[in-house]
Amino acid sequence: MQRRLSRNGPAAGGGQPALPVLQGRAALSSARRPPQVILGIDPSLRGTGYGLIRTARTAPELIAQGTIKCPSGWERSRCLVLIAQTLRDVVKQHRPEVCVVEGIFYAQNLQTALIMGEARGASLAAVAEAGLIIYEIAARKVKQAIVGYGAAQKLAVAMMVQRMLNLDTPPSPDAADALALALAHAHESRQYGLSMPKRV
Repeated sequence: MQRRLSRNGPAAGGGQPALPVLQGRAALSSARRPPQVILGIDPSLRGTGYGLIRTARTAPELIAQGTIKCPSGWERSRCLVLIAQTLRDVVKQHRPEVCVVEGIFYAQNLQTALIMGEARGASLAAVAEAGLIIYEIAARKVKQAIVGYGAAQKLAVAMMVQRMLNLDTPPSPDAADALALALAHAHESRQYGLSMPKRV
């Protein structure tokens, strides 16, 4: 019994700071599952971020990342076409097996919510037509998994994504959020994840 208690470490509430879920469970390898290519998408009309990772035995590996940027002078319809077409090309080139998007987003007003919804719809349609399974994870849950704090700022998320994927520099904010979604899903889809994410 003493050996078992010593392996468990300090009890919760003993003053230890919270660890990111992924860091706290880093010992769990993905050897239980074959490698999987995961696409994360952070939709936005002017800057949709995307990121692809491959799960691996030791640590996730970056495949590709980027931001679909649309000039402020473009009509919304033109931006939606670019978002959808770019994501189609990304899916065709890298052949991900699943896609993850942010489950809940907050908007300052109805107009902003409408525009965000249009960008999200264009993204989902482009991915769904390729036959990918799509999941959504709440933004707070993603930040908790990556940083250890559900209200973490974008810079903190980008720096942790840089560390987890062993990148030379932090990704751009939109791409970092997309990669964080993919990393959070990679964790939750394992046998010992906190819960299975919701399918879209």
